[in-house]
Amino acid sequence: MTGPVIVGVDGGATGRDALVLGRWAASVLGVPLVVAVVRPAPAALGSGRVDAEWIADRDRAAGAVLEDARALLAGAPEDAQFRIVASSSAAHGLHDLAEELRAELIVVGSGRAGPRHRLFTGSTADRLLAGSVCPVAVAPSGLETPPGAYGRIGVAYVDTPDGRAALEAAARLAVRTGSRIRLSTVVAGADAALPFLVGQDAERAFLDTARETYEQSLARAAESVPDARVDWEIRVGDVVDQLAELDDVDVLFCGSRGYGPARRVLLGGVSARLLRRARRPVVVVPRSG
Repeated sequence: MTGPVIVGVDGGATGRDALVLGRWAASVLGVPLVVAVVRPAPAALGSGRVDAEWIADRDRAAGAVLEDARALLAGAPEDAQFRIVASSSAAHGLHDLAEELRAELIVVGSGRAGPRHRLFTGSTADRLLAGSVCPVAVAPSGLETPPGAYGRIGVAYVDTPDGRAALEAAARLAVRTGSRIRLSTVVAGADAALPFLVGQDAERAFLDTARETYEQSLARAAESVPDARVDWEIRVGDVVDQLAELDDVDVLFCGSRGYGPARRVLLGGVSARLLRRARRPVVVVPRSG
């Protein structure tokens, strides 16, 4: 038995999106589902009586949030758990719970200020994505197409240890769901700006070599996943623009920053921007060891 999928909720509308994604992930991975709400921990200093009343009130509010989540998950698996966690912040509480339970995945919704049908990480997601010990998934606001509808798992692939870690995590999900894997790599367009005095011939040669290198790495990556059907594509243009507009995958996996701490999530420039624009749920996978 592996660890559970943890879904963080706060009573907001985007918590429903996280529940949709988290329930699907727990089901296809065959692991328990834990729905958690974080309420403030008692202050180290202050009036004991007032603090106790305030904590009791926050505990009741957290219980109400979990009751709403329980209603939304009507028919949820019997092993689903509903937890109230006391902590100094929502991100800290979810992080500690993930460590305690050796979670398979943490799922959160987008920030409330985000546009509908897009990702827009809020403060909780941003903090989780700066050091989580397990993959973190963020659901777009108003997740209208439930995961599983497309039968395709996307991977933003680069031939690095981080890209291969993302592919490995995606392959596990694809095998369990019978989904196809789509590897996507983006190369710059022909009009991409190059350093001053670099001529068009040199620019064309550079792009041709980059495409050939990417084709070879994608082919090797596809062959490394024998238990799933894998295809790949090379898109042209801005890397974030191209990946953010992917709309025919159930989820999109991407790796963490290449020079961050091992076995921790740490966003790089592309993943950070992608998490503020993507159309489909994005899973950020920690660096491999």
